[in-house]
Amino acid sequence: MRKLLALGLILPLVACGYGRQVQNDEYFDDSQRARVQGRLGGSDGILLLGTDRSTPQGGAQDGGALGVNAYLWRATLDTLSFLPLTSADPFGGVIITDWYSPPSTPGERFRATAYILGRQLRSDGVRVTVFRQEQRGGSWVDAPVAQSTNTDLENQVLARARELRSQSASR
Repeated sequence: MRKLLALGLILPLVACGYGRQVQNDEYFDDSQRARVQGRLGGSDGILLLGTDRSTPQGGAQDGGALGVNAYLWRATLDTLSFLPLTSADPFGGVIITDWYSPPSTPGERFRATAYILGRQLRSDGVRVTVFRQEQRGGSWVDAPVAQSTNTDLENQVLARARELRSQSASR
């Protein structure tokens, strides 16, 4: 048992001797290669999972610095702007709104969740789901929403995205 204990104490000390020797000029090297900036990956951040996202790849068609298509993202925000915004994640492509009750029908309320599904401007690149509730007996109860409502909102988003793309192409 004593031999194992002695081996456990000596082994780490022996391993310390097998390193490279540090040269004096390393302490005074001010070259770009010696700076920590280059070792962390990118300009100021730490490089995670081998992907440097500090410089955007592609143009606006790819979504620029966003994780999703910039036209679809902006068009979705524009289309759902009549609803109060709860959460917007431009990297995950999720927009969640809060409940909205139209002044004309105070006994019902709506909310929507939109998913931007990719970096390309495609007709299947956005999904909008609308939720509806009615007030019955003093409490809110889930009510069905016509499937055409979701599709109509998706089509409005796509039309607005095409409009935004044509506006940016004409500049």
